Amino acid sequence: MKSTIEELGPTRVRMAIEVPWGDLDHAFGEVYKELGKQVRVPGFRPGKVPNRVLDQRIGRPVVLEQVVQHAVPEVYSEVVRENQVRVLGQPEIEVTRLDDNDTLAFTAEVDVAPQLELPPLENLSVTVDDLEVTEAEIDEQISVMRERFGMLTGVERPAQDGDFVSIDLEAKLNDEVLEDGTTTGMSYEVGSGQLMEGLDDAVRGLSADESKTFQTALLSGPNAGEQADVTVTVRSVKEKDLPELDDEFASTASEFDTLAELRDDVRVRVGRTKTLQQGAQARDKLVEHLLEIVEVPIPENLVEREIEWRNRAFENELQQAGMDWDSFLSISGTENREAYDADQRKTVEEAVRTQFILDAIADAREVTVDNDDLSAQIMAQAQRSRMSPEQYAQQLQQGGNIAEFVADVRRTKTLAQLLEQTTITDASGNVVDLEALRPKTVQAPAADAPAAADAPATDEAPVAATGDPEDDAES
Repeated sequence: MKSTIEELGPTRVRMAIEVPWGDLDHAFGEVYKELGKQVRVPGFRPGKVPNRVLDQRIGRPVVLEQVVQHAVPEVYSEVVRENQVRVLGQPEIEVTRLDDNDTLAFTAEVDVAPQLELPPLENLSVTVDDLEVTEAEIDEQISVMRERFGMLTGVERPAQDGDFVSIDLEAKLNDEVLEDGTTTGMSYEVGSGQLMEGLDDAVRGLSADESKTFQTALLSGPNAGEQADVTVTVRSVKEKDLPELDDEFASTASEFDTLAELRDDVRVRVGRTKTLQQGAQARDKLVEHLLEIVEVPIPENLVEREIEWRNRAFENELQQAGMDWDSFLSISGTENREAYDADQRKTVEEAVRTQFILDAIADAREVTVDNDDLSAQIMAQAQRSRMSPEQYAQQLQQGGNIAEFVADVRRTKTLAQLLEQTTITDASGNVVDLEALRPKTVQAPAADAPAAADAPATDEAPVAATGDPEDDAES
């Protein structure tokens, strides 16, 4: 077998492959075996029809066509493996020569990972925000705890912000009550803005058994986006009585005996969360810096496939929620579909470039992935997906995503090692200790997943995460 590889650009190659007829014996054997099971010839048992009879029965060109379909993928894969070509996606195959009993020749054009020229990475540095815990932040956390221990008490007065009301709702469109457009006995906090636009304004000032009708846009269903008439009836009004902020509250709400001790504990926990946020910020700024200093050509086909996959997945989510693109864009505050597509393309391109950079660094530093790395990542992702590690591993295997998962773990490990060698200072010039930032578990969130700085307070954070989408560009 002969093969040559021609570079068509920094991210695309054409392979020209010639296969001697003798190398097709295996493919001919498989094809004749399948045809022998399918073709019935009088005088021969199934599976025992001679090859020459099959050629005569169904025609030699048909046999050759199936041999080509059988042989080309195997030969192509062998050439890719022998030449260590890092292909991305499926190739475009063209048979250029098929001489019976002589030669099969074909070309395969395919996107490949670019060869990157890495700059020196020994003296990297990033700056993160100062770590400061304010009294206002402590007050906010204490207020949240205080709200949890509040008691609701019925009042004989009009509803106001902060009250909890029991309401009935009825939605009409063109004077007809919508299907699933009524509800009774719903508890709602006035002023929270969590249900529908216009509800808070309608409820404010209503006492028990009073009603008001207002207009609002439907968020889901077949009439999403249309203006409906909604009648709200208040059944009861309750206000929340909050406990006094004293030592008794501290002992009730926590394991501490005094309010001062509780505030000190909150200060420590907020500080820990901000420390983890510093780590996430350092990671993100390091990735931003790498994107600035490394030139990365992008395979356009790869980006288009990823965008297409994301759009299909998101459209399915919209359909399940009873929404369309227009209603989503309106709710999200996005100017138009073109603006959404532009933001998405930028996100995908940055994710692809980040993957290529980390792959190149991993290759240069010969980063490997061992069982401990895989186990830690599986446990972290399983916890994030709320399933057992065994279930998550089985899902990876069934979906054929093992190779992508291993590649992503390698990138995460590479970025973690690079971050350890990076000088991190805060805005005041103080060096940030990476040991304090090291997470108990390492996980790589999707590009559209919330960063650690936006996530709920926790003792764990994806400090070394790449920010790559889990199922983004092929590796």
